[in-house]
Amino acid sequence: MKMHQTALAVALAAIALLCAPTQPRAQDGTQRPIRLIVPNAPGGGTDIIARHVAQFFAETLRQPMIVENRTGGGSLAGTDYVAKAPPDGQTLLLGGVSSLALNPALFRNLPYDPLRDFVAVGFLAAYPFVLVARPDLPGSSLADLARLARANPGKMSFGSAGVGTVQHVWATILTKSLGLDMVHVPYKGAAPAVQDMIGGRIDVMFDNLSAARTYIDSGRLKALAVSSSRRAEALPTVPTVDETGLVKFSGESWFGVFAPSQTPGTAIERLRSGLASLSRNPDFAARIEHDTGRTMPIPPAEQQAFLRGEIERWARLVARYEVTAD
Repeated sequence: MKMHQTALAVALAAIALLCAPTQPRAQDGTQRPIRLIVPNAPGGGTDIIARHVAQFFAETLRQPMIVENRTGGGSLAGTDYVAKAPPDGQTLLLGGVSSLALNPALFRNLPYDPLRDFVAVGFLAAYPFVLVARPDLPGSSLADLARLARANPGKMSFGSAGVGTVQHVWATILTKSLGLDMVHVPYKGAAPAVQDMIGGRIDVMFDNLSAARTYIDSGRLKALAVSSSRRAEALPTVPTVDETGLVKFSGESWFGVFAPSQTPGTAIERLRSGLASLSRNPDFAARIEHDTGRTMPIPPAEQQAFLRGEIERWARLVARYEVTAD
């Protein structure tokens, strides 16, 4: 009997060991690196945040993580790649408001469904946008812009980083909600649009404050309003769109980490624990704040609801103001 009990204990211990959640390991016994897919080109805001995350995982959690940029179709190709990746916790998406909340409203045949195909692991940061104007544009406020555009229907323009981008969608919603007839001028990226605005070839543009701040501080662009619900600390004298009293509009460019929806719960919890440590890290918070953003401590139980709310909100606005990606 004692021998049978010993054998049973050994067998149970072996089963427990086999069933315990472990990190997948390569053939040499080392941990396989997590792949964090960025559906945008290197050097942009999404890419920079992804590299902050990878550095933290490697240095603090001793978990290797590599950032992989997969571009194509805007953010569609990289996002769809993760949606169809093996759900083993080894391939993650650095997703944002554009890829997961705006794209479903803009594209009828989207190859992925954000709520069906992804589970939120953790939200990282949110950044305000700022409506900037060429330095010689008459006036210095959103009200001035509205008066000028109404006096010149179809003659004034706003730029964007491309059709379907946050700059395009938000500026279209804002200008149409103000009743303005302005021409959209899409570029291949935000940088050339900003340079043309500085040169006086386009009038205004919605852009990420972290990118536009240098031009505002140097006087090469002037800030008319910020998109967030509260004023930006980097521009304390610039009102929010809501504060102008002209129209109700608020939005932030947010980013988070997402896994394929069938990823096991043990892997999700392990990843969530790591990202929770990151969000509490003062160095990470300082980096985000330095870039004019804020951290997003959304509890796990509320993360999918937040994503659903963003999808529904932007879908209503895109339909109401007939924003298209054609």
